[in-house]
Amino acid sequence: MKIAFISPHTFTYPGGVQKHTLSLKKEFEKKGHIVKIIYPREKIHQKRGKDEILLGGSLVMPGNASQTNLSLNVTPLSIKRRLKKEKFDVLHFQNFGAFLPWQVLGAVDQLEKKPLKILTFHAFLDASRIFKDVPFFMDILNDYILPRFDGVIGVSKPVLSQIKYNGFTKIIPNGVDLDFFNPRGEKIEKFCAVPLNNNLCSGPIINILFVGRIEKRKGLIYLVKAFEILKNISSFGGSNKESNFKNIRLIIVGDGDKKEDIERYVKKHHIPDVFFEGRAKEEDLPKYYRTADICCFPSLYGEAFGIVLLEAMASGKPVVAFANQGYKEVLVDKGADFLVQPKDVQGLVQRLKILIKDDKKRKEMGEWGRQEAEKYSWEEIANQTLKFYKEAINYKIVS
Repeated sequence: MKIAFISPHTFTYPGGVQKHTLSLKKEFEKKGHIVKIIYPREKIHQKRGKDEILLGGSLVMPGNASQTNLSLNVTPLSIKRRLKKEKFDVLHFQNFGAFLPWQVLGAVDQLEKKPLKILTFHAFLDASRIFKDVPFFMDILNDYILPRFDGVIGVSKPVLSQIKYNGFTKIIPNGVDLDFFNPRGEKIEKFCAVPLNNNLCSGPIINILFVGRIEKRKGLIYLVKAFEILKNISSFGGSNKESNFKNIRLIIVGDGDKKEDIERYVKKHHIPDVFFEGRAKEEDLPKYYRTADICCFPSLYGEAFGIVLLEAMASGKPVVAFANQGYKEVLVDKGADFLVQPKDVQGLVQRLKILIKDDKKRKEMGEWGRQEAEKYSWEEIANQTLKFYKEAINYKIVS
């Protein structure tokens, strides 16, 4: 098959949707399919990569309580000509935004041979800026846009449940690269067996890792406050059982508009052993996970799934997280024991305590996480997606 992934997002700084798209492309190509990506350019003279089709431009704007792209107008005729030339069998839209996806749909209507049209939702629409500013857009989506698709995929049950669509649907989650994120390999050397504050530690150093954008929605401040409480337990008369809390370290990987605020909080409250690493290079990210003893993701809301959870689990690390809708889809069974209600700092403290004090529990949850993550291999997700294409074609013929 010849497949096009259509994204309203640019690929300059790959996020979750972009990683999803590129990973599926890689797996599809292994199976002999031809895959191209259509997306808006971010710069006027942006160079086109291999198998990329740049149409129109893009503006960065707030979205999903974070940032998203608004694709700018491109000549409809040029889209039609390109689609007619490429003769795609499948057009797979990765999220739906203004304006490029609308225009592609319009161009498809003018083609004699129409490709299969599939849409994957990756986000919660109520957290999107456009749905907040233009409330009736949800009606437009449900009544006029979705009926034009031959099938709709949601990365989780909560994501799929937010729309009204009478056609063929399925939940196909995000995946994880099990070779890239795995327990074996290099670590961040400076965080391995290094004494804290130039004082020798009586026990092993426990690295607690946060990975993500440092913005309000990601809830990092609640983890910092929990870490502060844990450090104070050992500093101000903690029991002997809790004395090893002096050996904990918080490693923060990421950047964002709340970084300076949190750095000021750490400085004002004199919280030791907090390290801001900034945005990590893609090749260094697995090293940070391997260096961690515990991974913590205190996102408050707006998480459609939990890619960072999968990355940590694939790396064999135990995870503590806030129980937002998306994360509850990933941390199930044993993992659910380490979910905490959003904003519950004391709950976070208690779950972190369990793992800090019990290395056997850390090992047990790390092994559970790796085993669970294997269900989300990109090969498996690609197989499910290709199967969905065939089922959507059959559903279309029957209906």
